Amino acid sequence: MNLESPKVTLQNNAAYLFTALCDVNNFEKLMPDSIAKFEVTDADSFIFGLKGMPEIKLRMKDKTPNSKIVLGAASDKLPFTLTANIEEISDSSAAVQLVFVGEFKAMMIKGPITKFIETLSENMSKL
Repeated sequence: MNLESPKVTLQNNAAYLFTALCDVNNFEKLMPDSIAKFEVTDADSFIFGLKGMPEIKLRMKDKTPNSKIVLGAASDKLPFTLTANIEEISDSSAAVQLVFVGEFKAMMIKGPITKFIETLSENMSKL
C-alpha cells in the first residue's frame, strides 16, 4: 500500500526542516489530537498510540541531508516506512511530502492511515 500526503509548503528552509524532523521529539507536535500516547524511547525512535489503535514504534531508518528522512516500523508485525521528502524552494521556504509504504493489503486501514499522514503534513507548520 502506497499513500502520499499533500505537499505542504512551509516558510522554513530545507536545512531547518531536515534538522527538525531528525529530532524524534518533534513528532509529538505533528500528531493528531486523538493521540493517546507519545514516548521517545531513544534518540532515533518513539512509540505513539492513537485512540482506538494499537501502539506503534517508529525508528529512524535513513537520512539524506536536507532532502529525505525515512522512519520505519520497529516491529515486523506491521512492516512499513514513512518517508518525509523535503524539497527546497528558496532560501526561506521548502515543501514537504509524506509517503507511506506498507507491506500489507488491509483496505480497512487505508482511510485511517491516509487521514493520519495528512494530519502530520498539516501540522508541519508547528515545527
